[in-house]
Amino acid sequence: MTKTNPGYFFEDYRVGQVLNHATPRTLHDGDVAMYQALYGPRFALQSSWDFASPGSSLRNPIMDDLITFHTVFGKTVPDISLNAVANLGYAEGRFLARVESGDTIRSVSEVIGLKENSNGKTGIVWVRTRGFSNFDVPVLEYVRWVMVRKRDATAPAPDPVVPELATIVPAAELHVPDGLDWSLYDFAAAGEPHRWGDYEIGEIIDHVDGVTLTDPEHMMATRLWQNTAKVHFDVTARPDGKRLIYGGHIISMARALSFNGLANAQLIAAINAGAHANPAMAGDTIRAWSEVLDKAETSNPHVGALRLRLVATKGAVGDLRGEDGKYLPNVLLDLDYWVLIPV
Repeated sequence: MTKTNPGYFFEDYRVGQVLNHATPRTLHDGDVAMYQALYGPRFALQSSWDFASPGSSLRNPIMDDLITFHTVFGKTVPDISLNAVANLGYAEGRFLARVESGDTIRSVSEVIGLKENSNGKTGIVWVRTRGFSNFDVPVLEYVRWVMVRKRDATAPAPDPVVPELATIVPAAELHVPDGLDWSLYDFAAAGEPHRWGDYEIGEIIDHVDGVTLTDPEHMMATRLWQNTAKVHFDVTARPDGKRLIYGGHIISMARALSFNGLANAQLIAAINAGAHANPAMAGDTIRAWSEVLDKAETSNPHVGALRLRLVATKGAVGDLRGEDGKYLPNVLLDLDYWVLIPV
């Protein structure tokens, strides 16, 4: 009997199945330094011990929200996407608490949907994942769906169950940290003067800079999150002999690029929807642009919320879909999310 874990295949999943993912991980300042080296984010709240206004409830330094996302996500890979063809999308993502150095993260997922593809060789698996710090404090929840290989193409297909998912997280449900005090917010230190009222719905922001992707960086990043999906490391896992770049690597790179024009979008509050529209490989040069989709007040008079579309692309700013409604081939990421920004 083999003792190794081949991972789950499509026919191994059942709706309602709960997966307690292995290997809790304690995050430290070293993770922050590594994240900084890989992506170069410049948001002040995650960069400075002293940036938060006096009396703020946030202890410094806090972890970048995407460190939390990647850590929670990485725990799920051996059970959800080890045999995945592609990670397809996200919905109903909410950041529920901020993670700090020394916190230990664990993840739990529930299978909420299954649908075999017409080729009979793969199927779509929907899961709702919850991340906890220090074993019982909820920090993040989200739904994602993944295309997973079948072990046996002749295995019978389960009855299809496709979950109904909200298109957005309502602004009223966004978590604003208790006691967050931006009354003395230092716009000069943050890098830009633009506050909530300066953005208009429909506005397009070109983040200007580009980054050429490399295999060493994306593999190092993916290992940092203990993401073991074969397609990110093993050139024999794909017919084209290339390593697929982890979609989260594109999310973090695009978010870091978005500083130029959105420097005061300090915290991610929710992920409404997300699609990895096309695969990314080493050698691709990506750029990012954002569209302001909506604005909302929050329960904190110093904090507003912006709903943004963040697009990572190898093409032109503003280009997203063709006449057929499908994503253009140069579009890598289409992420719809809420951020918190000073009023």
